[in-house]
Amino acid sequence: MRIALLSDIHGNLVALEAVLADLAQTSPDSVICLGDVAVTGPQPRQVIARLRQLAWPIVMGNTDAWLLDPQPWNAEDEESRRLLAIEEWSALQMEMGDLEFIRSFQPLVKWTLAAGHNLLCYHGSPRSNTDLITSATGEEELREMLAGHSAAILAGGHSHRQMLRRFQNSLIINPGSVGLPFEIVDGQARNPLWAEYALITSHGEQLAVEFRRVPVDFAALSDAIQNANMPYARWWREYWR
Repeated sequence: MRIALLSDIHGNLVALEAVLADLAQTSPDSVICLGDVAVTGPQPRQVIARLRQLAWPIVMGNTDAWLLDPQPWNAEDEESRRLLAIEEWSALQMEMGDLEFIRSFQPLVKWTLAAGHNLLCYHGSPRSNTDLITSATGEEELREMLAGHSAAILAGGHSHRQMLRRFQNSLIINPGSVGLPFEIVDGQARNPLWAEYALITSHGEQLAVEFRRVPVDFAALSDAIQNANMPYARWWREYWR
């Protein structure tokens, strides 16, 4: 059995289509989306429409929940104010059918793998879609986030960074971000031109995890940004290198 995990599409249909082309080659049996599908990118409604066609199980991310009740948050600097403007623009693109689809997302998605192994999917943590689990999260803090939940594989997104770590008898996976991957190069934040996801292969007692990075067409992404009429489009585009 092979399960694809992807997360944090963030309104980037160009990146999602790149992943879908790769999935056609890796041929997973099922695909699970870990949330944050529409907000922040140039193609929020287009991503929603594509996901409705695909009919994958989808976890409720924090920005998905925000779309159902968009409230301004405290933007203390110019970068935050620009991000808030883009998020509010994303919310204005939504129609009733889009919001109804988002309401169908689940806080947790559970999946049975081979040999009785279980997969538990969330966005931030099983406790909250705003929790952040990283390789540096302490054992005690992690225990509190996961309290009452166990599985052979625990999978979440939110950090936009690929990660694999062990916790007790479980593997914790973050597949990274499809539409808004993030890295620091020479002290500067940037969005690299790839889309990230992960594959879990479950065969008998064996479990294998593969992290994948798929090239994203910068020209196609630039066209999408230009055609979107999103605020601060040039500024958002400059992060992609």
